[in-house]
Amino acid sequence: MPVEHSSQLLKGVLDMCLLAIIDEEPSYGYEMVTKLQDRGMHLVSEGSIYPLLSRLQRQGLIDGYFVESTGGPPRKYYRIEHIGRERLKEWTLEWDDLIRGVKKVLNGGGDETAG
Repeated sequence: MPVEHSSQLLKGVLDMCLLAIIDEEPSYGYEMVTKLQDRGMHLVSEGSIYPLLSRLQRQGLIDGYFVESTGGPPRKYYRIEHIGRERLKEWTLEWDDLIRGVKKVLNGGGDETAG
């Protein structure tokens, strides 16, 4: 898939993916990028997530706090808030519905589990 097209698809789901990563455990930026890349999201970079993390924090979905680091400056960790966990559940249900619909379209209206 062309990088430009993949990048556009990624923009629509990156907020949800960041919340999912943070829901697993509090994490800092580079750690989140590594986890996302390890799971196949190779186009994600630190530069692409920090504006999203700031927005998620302004929306009250996550909270940021600093932890001292042995090898440099303090790291900013993010943890999910209750409202963030609720939003993640909503987005996950919406995503599942979207995927089912797309699969039906791609399969010509047939079984969405095929393909």
